Amino acid sequence: MNVEALLTSTSLVALAEIGDKTQLLSFVLAARLRKPLPIIAGIFVATVLNHALAASVGVWLAQWIAAQWLPWITGAVFIIFGLWVLRPDALDDEPKLHQAGVFVTATIVFFIAEMGDKTQLATVALGAQFQQALLAVVMGTTLGMMIANVPAVLIGERLAERLPLKAIRWIAAGVFMLTGMVIMLGAFGPFTQ
Repeated sequence: MNVEALLTSTSLVALAEIGDKTQLLSFVLAARLRKPLPIIAGIFVATVLNHALAASVGVWLAQWIAAQWLPWITGAVFIIFGLWVLRPDALDDEPKLHQAGVFVTATIVFFIAEMGDKTQLATVALGAQFQQALLAVVMGTTLGMMIANVPAVLIGERLAERLPLKAIRWIAAGVFMLTGMVIMLGAFGPFTQ
């Protein structure tokens, strides 16, 4: 198990998810459906499926990018994510309860909401960065999502009111940008050793 890939993926996604639209969705699902365990299970399944796909795309893309350009591209992507994190998200509309129940509703709605989201795109970049550690990336990004979303489901809006979301966004932006710069500096090889 690649510990660096696991820890990097976990921390980046957990920070990026604070105030993200999928975390807002977790608050809404908890308030509307009031069944925390099926909601949490749905978030977990949706995240594993979505992030396994995203990390696999990252590994695939990395095979098409020349090795000397990969650190520059992934580093730039992380810096862009750092800037993106500073913009607060909002939900487009309220989720509708699927006739199959809370678990299916949470799984479908969360999977769709995560498509094209910054944490999904960060997972693509992490897959490209840690190509040989796909499982560690998926485990880490999933753990990061659960760290941010389980409290959102369990505690709901009381937690949202108390979190310093602006400060957390700035910290997350800094972590993303610092990660991007470290990746780019790694392209110099001997410079970082």
